[in-house]
Amino acid sequence: MLHSFGSDNHSGVAPEILEAIIRANRGFTVAYGEDEVTQSAVRKFKEQLGEEVEVFFVFNGTGANIAALKALTNSYNAILCPDSAHINVDECAAPEKMTGCKLIPIPAKDGKVCLEDVNKELKGFGFQHHAQVKVLSISQPTELGTLYTPKEIKELAELMHSHNCYLHIDGSRISNASAALNLPIKSFTADAGVDALSFGGTKNGLLVGEAVVFFRKEIAENFLYIRKQAAQLYSKNRFIAAQFEAYLTGNLNLKLAGHSNNMAKYLESELKPISQVKISRSVETNVVFACIPKDLCTKLMKRHTFYIWDEATTEVRWMCSFNTKKEDIDKFVNDIKSLV
Repeated sequence: MLHSFGSDNHSGVAPEILEAIIRANRGFTVAYGEDEVTQSAVRKFKEQLGEEVEVFFVFNGTGANIAALKALTNSYNAILCPDSAHINVDECAAPEKMTGCKLIPIPAKDGKVCLEDVNKELKGFGFQHHAQVKVLSISQPTELGTLYTPKEIKELAELMHSHNCYLHIDGSRISNASAALNLPIKSFTADAGVDALSFGGTKNGLLVGEAVVFFRKEIAENFLYIRKQAAQLYSKNRFIAAQFEAYLTGNLNLKLAGHSNNMAKYLESELKPISQVKISRSVETNVVFACIPKDLCTKLMKRHTFYIWDEATTEVRWMCSFNTKKEDIDKFVNDIKSLV
């Protein structure tokens, strides 16, 4: 396959991550996260997010989300989320099935929910006929590549806490957010009052594996059993942990994410002079949304891999990755110019 703008999941594995896996593949060690590599990776998380955090490794993003949300809820609870949220749109009802909770989507502007709209759903507490709201789950960055500021996240956390509820972040691209904001991840998670974080890596150079981070120890009390029941406990856990150990060393995660963000900005700048291409959303991380004519879309998809976001408007999504190169973008843009 030629370079793909379809998804950052289409990219390969960063060389530093492959090297870390090879280093971990020596000799024997105990299983299920009792090994030194896993403990070293956990220490890396604590260095970046705070000594009080509890960290657990899982296989994938959906597993991270459903297991984290299960730890925060009972089956009679409700989970609030943006209507465009990954847990609402792209996880095949796994959150509902695994938690037993009702998902309540909230209208989102540019992928983000506001205090007023969240507050409207904080009702019916103690009323036995209503599912009891317990969690707000947001994505950082959002599914549209946009960003919450630390202040916005803190305000959402304070609102949820005022009703004895939690704030969860789906951070499948959390390093892209950090690189774009030029802020440490701690500043808009732990310091902003977030309770739980699904910490992603596979969209940014990892082979397999995500992490669930809890910022309040009491929430994590039963997570060992929740993870096991969710089939997210890996016997050879060191191979996931080794990746995160390398990922969080020397700001590798930010270097990889910063590059993909920069490539999206470069793609945006190269597309702007093309009148048939209308950039449709703010480019804040590693994704460019644009509306293009249907015939151009059809022809372009014969040459390049990408996805249509909105069939009605022919809005397309072009993702950049840690290994996207300027020449990949130049070829892509030149093909667009030749077709128009």
